Amino acid sequence: MRMPMPELARNPLSWVGAALVTMSASLFLLVYAFELAGWHANPYIGIVFFLVMPGLFLFGLVLIPIGMWREVLARRRGVIRGPWHWPVIDLNTPRQRKVIGIVALLTVANLVIISLAAFRGVHHMDSSEFCGQVCHEVMQPEFVSYQAGPHARVGCVACHIGPGAPWFVRSKLSGARQLYAVAFGTHSRPIPSPVHNLRPARDTCEQCHWPEKFHGDKIRAFRDYADDEANSEAVTVMRLHVGGGSESVGPIDGIHWHTSRANEIEYIATDDKRQVIPWVRLRKPNGEVKEWVAEGVTADALAAGERRRMDCMDCHNRPSHAFAGSAERAVDQAIAQGQIARTLPFVRREAVRLLKDAHPSQQAAGAAIRVGLEAFYRAEHPAVLSAGRTALDGAITSVQRLYDRNVFPSMQVRWGTYANNLGHMDFPGCFRCHDDSHKAKDGTTISQDCETCHKIEENP
Repeated sequence: MRMPMPELARNPLSWVGAALVTMSASLFLLVYAFELAGWHANPYIGIVFFLVMPGLFLFGLVLIPIGMWREVLARRRGVIRGPWHWPVIDLNTPRQRKVIGIVALLTVANLVIISLAAFRGVHHMDSSEFCGQVCHEVMQPEFVSYQAGPHARVGCVACHIGPGAPWFVRSKLSGARQLYAVAFGTHSRPIPSPVHNLRPARDTCEQCHWPEKFHGDKIRAFRDYADDEANSEAVTVMRLHVGGGSESVGPIDGIHWHTSRANEIEYIATDDKRQVIPWVRLRKPNGEVKEWVAEGVTADALAAGERRRMDCMDCHNRPSHAFAGSAERAVDQAIAQGQIARTLPFVRREAVRLLKDAHPSQQAAGAAIRVGLEAFYRAEHPAVLSAGRTALDGAITSVQRLYDRNVFPSMQVRWGTYANNLGHMDFPGCFRCHDDSHKAKDGTTISQDCETCHKIEENP
């Protein structure tokens, strides 16, 4: 007895597979149509419809032939009377032509759906929302700082992956490891920095930032505030020798001299955070090589350290995920930008004090900041609660925002957790090498002369 192909599919397993295929394909196409119309799913909905649903679709497709094969085996065991033979395909039969046409159309439709699902799934996994919000607690510090940073409109993958298939594959393999760590709670708290397998800046940063551009000098004003009643302001105006350039567009000097293609600088870091750099080597354009070694370092320590060619990321190590180096620095910047009213007595001192207190969560910190500031002004300056209430409310909101922006108790991210190598105020930064203790064989050192990189303006 020859059984038509559709009859073989009339079994519970194939019916389940067909139901999964129909349901997942319909939902996927519906959500995909909504996205084309301008509606964007949040990361969690995106995971369901662009990753889980395509998986169910493929699973259903696999169940259909498995169910049919089980039906074949059952017929061979005599569960159904009569011998069974493979169906004979005869295109001269109108019914068979119709069935084959339907199967061909469904196959094409399935391929289209799978292709769309694969494309949309990859696109969704490459979105900044997926990177920052799916593993909400784990990536919250990085995502919050990214949204407030200068690269908020640059996708995460542009810097962390960049163009090309090799780094794409590498990132997905790394992502599988990270997914396991998140699922089983084995991830680090806080997330380690720097990322030692990050793609070189020449492949990412320099695709937008022209490394040979000559910037010359730039003037910046740095504002600091005292802990007195008037929150006294001190302004330091500084001329920064940014420099840069190349042989074709301008002189090679200033701070950006370090990353000029004409100079090849290598260093060895003996700690995971690249804050201890005891060895530096410079290869000049004429081929001359010079090495500097810090006092007291051993050959074994250098051999065990990480050797790396210097690029943008060695100074701009927090380009998209910057945190304030200290509570003092964060409050000073907020006052300078007008976010905290300087007219409030002792506001700088009190804000710093409250920001430094330990709290179990950001919600608890927000409540404590409000209570603390209100209690201080009620006891010491009651007039503020009436005449300066608007300024006080604004200050409370700003201080709460500073905490939420820089401190994440669940991930053990606190003030100073992540070193920022720009400058040398809160972290060693430039002084990792420019400390006058790195000596070459001829006795010269890597200078710590302040005016190498900047000059304080006497009459700004």
